[in-house]
Amino acid sequence: MSNKDKAGVLQGTLDLMVLQTLATLGPQHGYAIAARLEQVSGGALQLNMGTLYPALMRLEQRGLLRGEWGVTDNSRKARFYAITAAGRRQLGAGKAEWDRMADIMRTLLHEQG
Repeated sequence: MSNKDKAGVLQGTLDLMVLQTLATLGPQHGYAIAARLEQVSGGALQLNMGTLYPALMRLEQRGLLRGEWGVTDNSRKARFYAITAAGRRQLGAGKAEWDRMADIMRTLLHEQG
């Protein structure tokens, strides 16, 4: 996939993608989260750790994630993140907002007809 085919993260969507990933897969470390997002986007979305880790720290500070040190499958020390009850509530609200915005965009796009 060429660089022009790579997608950036829309502003405000990274938190929602991280919360959804953890709600689906359970506790994960940062590299695994980034790899999952790249996988589900077919390689179009690539996060650098300078974008992802500040988001993880922000979500943890807001009480939406809980981080604990653990060991990865290849025996490396890493911080594993899990979604909290507050994170699940935020995910539900974020999904509802995303659906509203997507409906507005669909309406606008169909007007162009």
